[in-house]
Amino acid sequence: MSHFEPNEYIRYDLLEKNINIVRKRLNRPLTLSEKIVYGHLDDPANQEIERGKTYLRLRPDRVAMQDATAQMAMLQFISSGLPKVAVPSTIHCDHLIEAQLGGEKDLRRAKDINQEVYNFLATAGAKYGVGFWRPGSGIIHQIILENYSYPGVLLIGTDSHTPNGGGLGGICIGVGGADAVDVMAGIPWELKCPKVIGVKLTGSLSGWTSPKDVILKVAGILTVKGGTGAIVEYHGPGVDSISCTGMATICNMGAEIGATTSVFPYNHRMKKYLNKTGRADIANLADEFKDHLVPDPGCHYDQLIEINLNELKPHINGPFTPDLAHPVAEVGSVAEKEGWPLDIRVGLIGSCTNSSYEDMGRSAAVAKQALAHGLKCKSQFTITPGSEQIRATIERDGYAQILRDVGGIVLANACGPCIGQWDRKDIKKGEKNTIVTSYNRNFTGRNDANPETHAFVTSPEIVTALAIAGTLKFNPETDFLTGKDGKKFKLEAPDADELPHAEFDPGQDTYQHPPKDSSGQRVDVSPTSQRLQLLEPFDKWDGKDLEDLQILIKVKGKCTTDHISAAGPWLKFRGHLDNISNNLLIGAINVENGKANSVRNAVTQEFGPVPDTARYYKEHGIRWVVIGDENYGEGSSREHAALEPRHLGGRAIITKSFARIHETNLKKQGLLPLTFTDPADYNKIHPVDKLTIQGLKDFAPGKPLKCIIKHPNGTQETILLNHTFNETQIEWFRAGSALNRMKELQQK
Repeated sequence: MSHFEPNEYIRYDLLEKNINIVRKRLNRPLTLSEKIVYGHLDDPANQEIERGKTYLRLRPDRVAMQDATAQMAMLQFISSGLPKVAVPSTIHCDHLIEAQLGGEKDLRRAKDINQEVYNFLATAGAKYGVGFWRPGSGIIHQIILENYSYPGVLLIGTDSHTPNGGGLGGICIGVGGADAVDVMAGIPWELKCPKVIGVKLTGSLSGWTSPKDVILKVAGILTVKGGTGAIVEYHGPGVDSISCTGMATICNMGAEIGATTSVFPYNHRMKKYLNKTGRADIANLADEFKDHLVPDPGCHYDQLIEINLNELKPHINGPFTPDLAHPVAEVGSVAEKEGWPLDIRVGLIGSCTNSSYEDMGRSAAVAKQALAHGLKCKSQFTITPGSEQIRATIERDGYAQILRDVGGIVLANACGPCIGQWDRKDIKKGEKNTIVTSYNRNFTGRNDANPETHAFVTSPEIVTALAIAGTLKFNPETDFLTGKDGKKFKLEAPDADELPHAEFDPGQDTYQHPPKDSSGQRVDVSPTSQRLQLLEPFDKWDGKDLEDLQILIKVKGKCTTDHISAAGPWLKFRGHLDNISNNLLIGAINVENGKANSVRNAVTQEFGPVPDTARYYKEHGIRWVVIGDENYGEGSSREHAALEPRHLGGRAIITKSFARIHETNLKKQGLLPLTFTDPADYNKIHPVDKLTIQGLKDFAPGKPLKCIIKHPNGTQETILLNHTFNETQIEWFRAGSALNRMKELQQK
């Protein structure tokens, strides 16, 4: 599987056996997604299979966790009482490094500030058999692509951009920490049988058009929820014009359309990448089993999108949502019309989406042209290498110096500004401004906690060109720049190698192997720590209907996991449930007053912060509910957005619709994610009402629950609420959480 794990092997033979069993049962051609997913079924002979309907019990090959989510995942695993993880697992330190002064200084500062957390993760990894990638090693998804992903793998990761591994032909799915605990405990993992959206690519990429433009175009077509419950499967002759890391970029940002994951078929570009990253033996094995690593001819897709790469133009999406797509040629005029700032304050390249050797090379090719004419960036410019291997290699090959010469600052090998880890100094909070990034998300306040920052996402080479020009009105395909000598010139479309001619430079060794004997390994969590807190079990369901639930907040409009549990400065509390609960829903807009973090306390009638009001209700024994809008919980896989409402006394979240990962996370923590049978019923509920949820004694799959709305004037209305619970998930609810249920089964 990986040279870090010499005793763990790829089981293409088992994949083939399971595929053959399912193929015989279904008697039809299979998509690539189906081959990999059904090839990992726990019981392929008897598993009920119906796309979009049944729940599959799967056996993933491995687990990956980033440091912000690994804290809670490992705390839950410790609570399970199990001695070792049952599948290969890794922890990656990438989320806790704040961009401030530059790579080395920021890394030293992070190691000092986060020493307690890093020590916990390192010792927990050593104790329970989990590989540990130290801070500075790089972003989890780049490390996975370089070392762990392979064609046909089923990998789950505690980060929503885990689908990045689909660029190497794997089914890589973002999950919450409780899901990871199930897999690490050796329990079959449940996933609703995904639908499959086919994206047929014809033509070939050329000029300024990049792999990023493919997913920006798809996001514009499907929107932020159009991929929910589906795997996006790319195929067609156009695939071969895209590099392996380019395919990873496309799969990575598939998270922004709500897709379960995205995947490309195995081809020579993947083989080339495997060979260059020291895995020629895996490439040779994949060649032998290639028929199982591509879709069958004539397979059926639930939806089919066709994109001609010859006609695709460079795109830029935003602001405030990643599905607002514009051709680069048009965004300037749209910005003028909408009143968005044209002046670009900062251009930022890198992130898990676009930090490959090819990405850095194409950006350097643009920068080199500007330097040849005596120009530097008009905007501030930052560069985030995806891994220590990428950093060392672009330093050796001169790309990093070119990007510095044009005015860039090379940041640490980490997530940095993409997730809000950015100590931004050039503006004041509330100042209207524009930034352009090669990241994946651009929700309000995500990068710098400033709600007035208009963030746009595009390819690294377009970011570089726009940072040089300094304005959204610049179109590098047609517009001219003025050199230092006063002469006008046009940037040529960038060209760069997808992989280095020489071998990759691995840089510093940042990996910690788990010891063979960990019997003497201690994992300490201080009872006075402000960063880490051992978990207490949540209370079991009392066997009764939920009577007179108070409405904590009725949310207006978009409510992502960033709104529910903000990142940025709050990341330091990801291992301490009580402390991080102080950010519960502070970004959500209250329909009652149009404000964030201001809700009415039903007892005192005073308005106050959401977390304080929730704590007041908990202290006074008042159970509460949240009312949400469409696609509630889109974005990150962070399970803190589910743990926090449970910890502070929440019992149900009722919305028009949910994002997949968040809905599962809520179920795992013993909450009730419910949806209006009639979405118009959202308008019947007012923040001052009380709700009673009936039918829990007869809680069953597919059976709606009844909700009685009690208005302050004494009148009542009854509505129906749908749910997607299966029998196993109903047991989680009754036990109080999935972890409680696991312990019950262990005791039995």
